Amino acid sequence: MAFASLLKDADIAAALEGCKAADSFDHKKFFKTCGMAGKSAADLKKAFLIIDQDNSGFIEEEELKLFLQTFKAGARALTNAETKILLKAGDSDGDGMIGADEFTAMVKQ
Repeated sequence: MAFASLLKDADIAAALEGCKAADSFDHKKFFKTCGMAGKSAADLKKAFLIIDQDNSGFIEEEELKLFLQTFKAGARALTNAETKILLKAGDSDGDGMIGADEFTAMVKQ
């Protein structure tokens, strides 16, 4: 798994378990449980690059929908409502995408 060098498997599993049901995803709780909230800016940049699957320099809505699957293959996709909430939480400049600095700020909220 790409996050293996950044996060503990048990923490990822606990975070995913906490949002197993549809519409139960809470990004603040997820980032805290998986250990991302306590990571350095450099580590969060690495995490951003993993989630930015098309290497565009931004995390777009479609990548957010598959957000949980970047942590573990087979994890559920976010619902449309969860995706929109996550996008709104991270997109501080209103361009419809989350950049690296926006991602770091969102994780640290």
